[in-house]
Amino acid sequence: MQHILVLTVVVAGLGAPVMAEIAPADVPWAEDGSISESLTGTPGKPEEGKVVMTTNALGNCVACHAIEALPDVPFQGNIGPQLDGAADRWSEAQLRGIVVDAKHTFPDSFMPGMYKVGPFIRPGVAYTAKPPEKPEDIQPILSAQQVEDVVAYLMTLKE
Repeated sequence: MQHILVLTVVVAGLGAPVMAEIAPADVPWAEDGSISESLTGTPGKPEEGKVVMTTNALGNCVACHAIEALPDVPFQGNIGPQLDGAADRWSEAQLRGIVVDAKHTFPDSFMPGMYKVGPFIRPGVAYTAKPPEKPEDIQPILSAQQVEDVVAYLMTLKE
């Protein structure tokens, strides 16, 4: 009986479709600025999202946002909304849209698009302020999986 169960589990996994990563230019936006489907088809890891949000060379979300759930993280910002309770204020799809490019939800936001390759008003390569030689040289700040990880962490932030 045990062999049948193992065989069933193995066979069930063989036909599972593998989703390709959605490129920044192909993100399927809803009218309200949300993105309902995962960019990777792989669940985000909250612990990895926390690293992205608190690391200067990655998302560095805490430079603008405060998160009381992270009291050991120094120099948290206060120019963006506090992120504690984010999962109670926005759905997963809305949070994904805000992280990818907040301007789709909040047109006056100064938050950078984290998974965007254009159009830009003043494009620069990474954080160097140097203009790109070619538009295709601009890479998103975060990878699709890093976006999913940040969204997974934000979904843990409840009141």
